[in-house]
Amino acid sequence: MRRLLPVFLVLVSALVSACAVAPVSSVPSGRNDPFSGGGESRAARQFTEVVHRVEPVAESQCRNFTRGGANCDFLIVVDDRPDETPNAFQTRDSQGRPVLAFNLALIREAQNADELAFVMGHEASHHILGHLDRVQEDAAIGAIIFSGIAAMTGADEASVRSAEEFGASVGARTFTKNYELEADELGTVISLRSGFDPIRGARFFERLPDPGNRFLGTHPPNSERIETVRRTSEAYRAGGGV
Repeated sequence: MRRLLPVFLVLVSALVSACAVAPVSSVPSGRNDPFSGGGESRAARQFTEVVHRVEPVAESQCRNFTRGGANCDFLIVVDDRPDETPNAFQTRDSQGRPVLAFNLALIREAQNADELAFVMGHEASHHILGHLDRVQEDAAIGAIIFSGIAAMTGADEASVRSAEEFGASVGARTFTKNYELEADELGTVISLRSGFDPIRGARFFERLPDPGNRFLGTHPPNSERIETVRRTSEAYRAGGGV
């Protein structure tokens, strides 16, 4: 199964580590950093406020949900490369610490703190819910099934390898829409507990192209995500959460 490693790296970067548009390999610091230099911009101040309020809530939710079984010491970083598409994603560093990354375009284009808080809670939820590991497991199962079928039909080694890679891709994509909705639900709770309005925050979906309900798509329809946030928020408030 060692051939699967390159496939996993691509899938984990493109499917779960975010709602990623493009993976970020490093988070440099430089002249484009909104937190460096003389005066902080409005966007930088807003982002800093959201980090201070959301991070402790996300870490508390992580400890409660995983019962100490996961690293809950979130590292929140900014990718300061210019001219990037708005993007935020969750991954882990080489030590297993969960990383929440946001690029300048997303920070600047968020219309309010509620949007940033909801995105941050959503990305933190991917880690809390173990989506990175679950996608790897889904990919491994898909690879085994597809390569096994190819081998049983007498395919040559190259065809078996292609089937393995295709199976990993299919396996990884099978449940990603469910994972996004799960992260929307928990992200809503984190946002509420941090003192933000997730319904207002989820309006950024209205400005995104709707992925529709495509077979093996990586994201659910925007309307379904907005409805998930609304339903979760109402249930939480009705239960006396806030």
